[in-house]
Amino acid sequence: MYKILIRPILFLFDPEKVHYFTFSLIRFLCKIPLMSSIFRGVYHVNDKRLERNLFGLTFQNPVGLAAGFDKDAKLYNELSNFGFGFIEIGTLTPKPQGGNPKKRLFRLKEDSGIINRMGFNNGGVEDAIVRLKKNKGVLIGGNIGKNKVTPNEEATSDYVICFEALYEHVDYFVVNVSSPNTPNLRALQDKEPLTNLLNTLQDLNQQKPKAKPILLKIAPDLTNEQLLDIIDIVNDTKISGVIATNTTISREGLQSKNKKEVGGLSGKPLTHRSTEVIRFLSEKSNKAFPIIGVGGIHSAEDALEKIDAGADLVQLYTGFIYEGPRLIKNINKSLLNN
Repeated sequence: MYKILIRPILFLFDPEKVHYFTFSLIRFLCKIPLMSSIFRGVYHVNDKRLERNLFGLTFQNPVGLAAGFDKDAKLYNELSNFGFGFIEIGTLTPKPQGGNPKKRLFRLKEDSGIINRMGFNNGGVEDAIVRLKKNKGVLIGGNIGKNKVTPNEEATSDYVICFEALYEHVDYFVVNVSSPNTPNLRALQDKEPLTNLLNTLQDLNQQKPKAKPILLKIAPDLTNEQLLDIIDIVNDTKISGVIATNTTISREGLQSKNKKEVGGLSGKPLTHRSTEVIRFLSEKSNKAFPIIGVGGIHSAEDALEKIDAGADLVQLYTGFIYEGPRLIKNINKSLLNN
């Protein structure tokens, strides 16, 4: 029903406005008595065989919602009704920021993709914590970044602020240095600054009563040499794993008229490259650390392909928008049947 009736109507309107309208609609529906239970009955696949135990956490199933959808932790409880095993909020920054000027979100219908140049628009980490305190048992990842006005030389302090603020309220952390929409952010993926950043966070982490998993989210545009550096960095800093991958700046093979818009590309055009990165990291590291696979998952087959390539968990974003919540159930059922 989603793809036949709902999506064609939603896709008639500006994508960013539709995003906020959809949030309001889901929130309204979930306030109606029994609706949350109905959603859970329709979309949840409850089976112990789907559980995954990674870095000290138990995931009810391996299908999560990627960062960027619920940036400010406004809807994670309601979104969990659609069958996600975990939800990643953010990217959050220390101070609120409006992001880049609108229009900044574009559908590429012919390519089943999205280009965004949102620019870490969020209400700031403290604002999100107010809502995270109302968590009803959802496994939450906290994706953290730096404010646009913070120079790279001082970026570590922004990540530290977010880490300290969120420590009590999330189950794992994701260090985002791979968004193409904050000027010079990707330079933090270079070996020396990235190692220093992760070591600083790990030092803080080890001082806590219980260390939380820290993962690194990387770009799909890294060369093989850079990916080998990532493997070394993960081993040296002893972080818990990698999320592969963020959006791409590549525009290869696109058909849509608005393909030249500036920003990060997600969706089907990313499917092959993100799987390549997962396989490379898994094979070259000899499966030394967990990988969360994200990028172009629009079907159960796409998810299984990433898991076969070496992903331990998967995340949806653009596929969730194009295919609807049924995709989560389809993936989980396929995992049981595979």
